[in-house]
Amino acid sequence: MTSTRLKPGAAAILALFCSLCFLGVLASAGAAADDKKAEPAKPALTVTTGRPQSATLPIRLGANGNVAAWQEAVIGSESGGLKLAEVRVNVGDVVKKGQVLAVFSSETVVADVEQARALVQEAQANAAAAEADAQRARALKDTGAFSEQQITQYLTAERTASARVAAAKAGLAQQQLRLKYTQVVAPDSGIISARNATVGAVVGVGTELFRLIRQGRLEWRAEVTAAELVRIKPGAKVAVKAANGSELTGRVRTVGPTIDPQTRNALVYVDLPPSLAANAPFKAGMFASGQFELGESGALTVPTQAIAVRDGFSYVFRLNADQRVSQLKVATGRRLGERVEVVSGLNPDAVIVVSGAGFLNDGDLVRNVPAAAQGALARR
Repeated sequence: MTSTRLKPGAAAILALFCSLCFLGVLASAGAAADDKKAEPAKPALTVTTGRPQSATLPIRLGANGNVAAWQEAVIGSESGGLKLAEVRVNVGDVVKKGQVLAVFSSETVVADVEQARALVQEAQANAAAAEADAQRARALKDTGAFSEQQITQYLTAERTASARVAAAKAGLAQQQLRLKYTQVVAPDSGIISARNATVGAVVGVGTELFRLIRQGRLEWRAEVTAAELVRIKPGAKVAVKAANGSELTGRVRTVGPTIDPQTRNALVYVDLPPSLAANAPFKAGMFASGQFELGESGALTVPTQAIAVRDGFSYVFRLNADQRVSQLKVATGRRLGERVEVVSGLNPDAVIVVSGAGFLNDGDLVRNVPAAAQGALARR
């Protein structure tokens, strides 16, 4: 086998060529690195900025509770042993004071009234005769025509007859009252909340027939802790929101005098605007939440969009002089419209990112543009 060997001159030329190629590769890599270093860093996002603002915010206290009737009247039977002949209202009906709700059969009561009236007439006739006898006895007292015993008997008979007239009239009044009670009337205006009356039933005295929410008035019974109770005063405004989304503005009527030893909460009674409409948004027994208005105080606020919530914590991004942002953890408080109170973690003179805060990370380079220019870009 024949081996090929390079001449010394050729080997030197080949080595020189390889060295030049390697140097060329190194030079190209260095130039690329220099070009890369020369390129400026690109901003991660275009943002708008602003400063925190001082504002006056309302002080509110939140609570939960149930809606209940202000007063629920129990309407019962005042006549015993009578058959219920007619029921004129049902649950949810709006009634007025004095309106007839149900009617009992009155035939037997009418007969008793007529009998009592006849007894009155009889007693009056007997009283008239006794009075005439007594008048004659008085006239003949000094003549000796009647003995003292007879005169006394006539006078006693007169008084007895007069008493019987009074008793007969009382009996008539009682029967007339029974006749009146055959009609069950509403003691006040309101809404029927329950009905136990059934046509044909024979009920006893005091049997519950209806329940009435007086004047359609409801109240919200808020549960408030003992520590917060001292901040609530009668007359304070309360915004109450029901579970169905309906809202009403009420006022504190009174604060409960006792605290439940189990829950350590007290009840605050809030009057809600009365409504006699059957389809009123608030119903007795409904759960509701509310906010007590306890005054106003100053606060440091930022726009809502400047707050970034991550892992359950709130952050804002401060714009530094080098156009990079720093992530600051803050504690938030009250909200009013599109602004949020910052309780701690932010200086009042800091420049913070407003739009785009939710897309930033700590240390990102940003491009800050005025809010007007940002709006023009968005319209494009």
